[in-house]
Amino acid sequence: MLDIKFVRENPELVKQNLKNKFQEEKIPLVDEVIDLDAKSRVAKQEADSLRSNRNTISKQIGALMSQGKKAEAEDLKKQVSDNAARLSELEKQETELTEKITSIMMTIPNIIDPSVPIGKDDSENVEVTRYGEPVVPDFEIPYHTDIMERFDGIDLDAAGRVAGNGFYYLCGDIARLHSAVISYARDFMIDRGFTYCIPPFMIRSNVVTGVMSFAEMDAMMYKIEGEDLYLIGTSEHSMIGRFIDTIIDESSLPKTLTSYSPCFRKEKGAHGIEERGVYRIHQFEKQEMIVVCKPEDSGMWFDKLWQNTVDLFRSMDIPVRTLECCSGDLADLKVKSFDVEAWSPRQKKYFEVGSCSNLGDAQARRLKIRVNGADGKYYAHTLNNTVVAPPRMLIAFLENNLNADGSVNIPKVLQPYMGGKDKLIPCK
Repeated sequence: MLDIKFVRENPELVKQNLKNKFQEEKIPLVDEVIDLDAKSRVAKQEADSLRSNRNTISKQIGALMSQGKKAEAEDLKKQVSDNAARLSELEKQETELTEKITSIMMTIPNIIDPSVPIGKDDSENVEVTRYGEPVVPDFEIPYHTDIMERFDGIDLDAAGRVAGNGFYYLCGDIARLHSAVISYARDFMIDRGFTYCIPPFMIRSNVVTGVMSFAEMDAMMYKIEGEDLYLIGTSEHSMIGRFIDTIIDESSLPKTLTSYSPCFRKEKGAHGIEERGVYRIHQFEKQEMIVVCKPEDSGMWFDKLWQNTVDLFRSMDIPVRTLECCSGDLADLKVKSFDVEAWSPRQKKYFEVGSCSNLGDAQARRLKIRVNGADGKYYAHTLNNTVVAPPRMLIAFLENNLNADGSVNIPKVLQPYMGGKDKLIPCK
């Protein structure tokens, strides 16, 4: 959420940002919220004046009563009463205006970084760099669920009977591989200086609206019926929420955290043929990285975060590339975002396995996460990035490590987490 003062002083910049994000329908909101803000400041100024006047008159009444000037004191009491009625009216007006301003400000997107390419949707995202050599083997690579079934590693039918579409059972070596990847990712991030956390898997509505836009909330979140609780779509939600309504001492920054959690998502509208199996599902597990830092450091941390994911995938012999998300593909709170995509030898193309985002002070402003610095208090910057998110990540892993005989190579970095195995042998 932007600072209303910034919007008031830079209306044309805010409008241009809306154009860059292809949200022209929101442009009238800029003038509307500036007008509401002007009315709010006028009401507040009059209310503050009445409060000050009330305190002054109260002292005068006390003095008059002590002097026996009861009639004059009664006249002042009437004035206080009249002022009280007007003050009550102004306070109600202040509350209504504040609610309207907040409602609009929650829908005006963050100002994107000048380096972000302008584009309407994800088809206009820009490739930045490739890492590793994409290989297409001279044998046919089956669909990922077919590979898993050769190891008796997946049961979608039973999961459908138990929970419906979008769920799965992982079994045997495939389940063990899933856990091995998570454990390796945890240790990988700890070795890079991040503090490991396991957060709450449910959060309250004020945290939800603090970490994401309303559109994202509707598309992603599962609500717990009858309670002010939502299942998290990523541990970033509860990890950033950990700092809600806090003042952080500047000397303790940056906060560099890596968190494990299950994730729950509605995934509305995901019905493509390549989104079957375990590609786009309602429940999965993820290792995440989160940074809370000073504003001047967020650009540096953004580059470090996405590089961590690239390094992790390359350590498992998986070719990847980074894409910079264009303006129209950025969620409203984001300043800048990179997607990390892994190579799929079967599809002969890359697909998303992680997303790195710099949100500037948008989440901090909504959640009131402030920093106590040498020159006063200011809002922190927050960033997040996927370390790894199986079981989707397993698609890339299985395809890139599959052999012609159906076996799957286990890279050296994962072997300690797989009981020393260097290869998985299919059952079928």
